[in-house]
Amino acid sequence: MGHSFRVDRVGMEIKREVNDILQKKVRDPRVKGVTITDVQMLGDLSLAKVYYTVMSDLASEQQKAQIGLEKATGTIKRELGHYLTMYKIPDLQFIKDESIAYGNKIDQMLRDLENKK
Repeated sequence: MGHSFRVDRVGMEIKREVNDILQKKVRDPRVKGVTITDVQMLGDLSLAKVYYTVMSDLASEQQKAQIGLEKATGTIKRELGHYLTMYKIPDLQFIKDESIAYGNKIDQMLRDLENKK
């Protein structure tokens, strides 16, 4: 059995709301450059894996963002409770999205290969 439409819809809704909450409600400077790229829900909607990127490439900034997100989880979850009409708001797990950095690395490798020709 595949993913249900509801699971995907809830994931999209959480992605939109968390981005909004981070910009408007969370005042922690550590999460200022954070963008939510994807949300993957468990089938029973008990857990949302929230993937994010940070504009800075500095490892210290990446680490600060992770800590800031973990500290803000309670606030984000409480705010989600106001916006989502769900019986139980899922637990949030923040995971750094490596796909953009990986894509940039591939692009750079291709450019380097092209320049050698």
